[in-house]
Amino acid sequence: QVQLVESGGGLVQAGGSLRLSCAASGRTFVGYAMGWFRQAPGKEREFVATINWSGGVTSYSDSVKGRFTISRDNAKNTVHLQMNDLKPEDTAVYYCACSYYSDSSRYALADFGSWGQGTQVTVSS
Repeated sequence: QVQLVESGGGLVQAGGSLRLSCAASGRTFVGYAMGWFRQAPGKEREFVATINWSGGVTSYSDSVKGRFTISRDNAKNTVHLQMNDLKPEDTAVYYCACSYYSDSSRYALADFGSWGQGTQVTVSS
C-alpha cells in the first residue's frame, strides 16, 4: 500500500493562493490515478480533482474548475494542487488519495484505496 503525506495547507485571505503537495512512499503510485478531496466541518468528503497515471488528463469539480490545477511528478512521487482565487467556501481539510485505477474519470471515495492524513486550508473573508 502506498503511504501519502500532504503539506502546504494554512490560513490565507480570500483571493489568495496556496499550493498543496502530496508525497508518496511505499508501493509506487506510478500507473495509478491520483486525486484530491476535501471535507468541510459538518459536511461529507467531496471530490476536488483527479489526474490520470501519466498526468495528461485531469478532471475537476465544478466548484474549483478554472481556479485549481492538479499536477504530478512521477519521478519525484509527488502530486500537487495549485489553488488560486481562494474563497471562504474552500475552507476544509484537503486529502490526497491514490486510485485503484489508472484513469482520472472515477471520483467516488470507494475508487481510492490509500489516503493521506489531510491538511487544513482556511480561507478568511
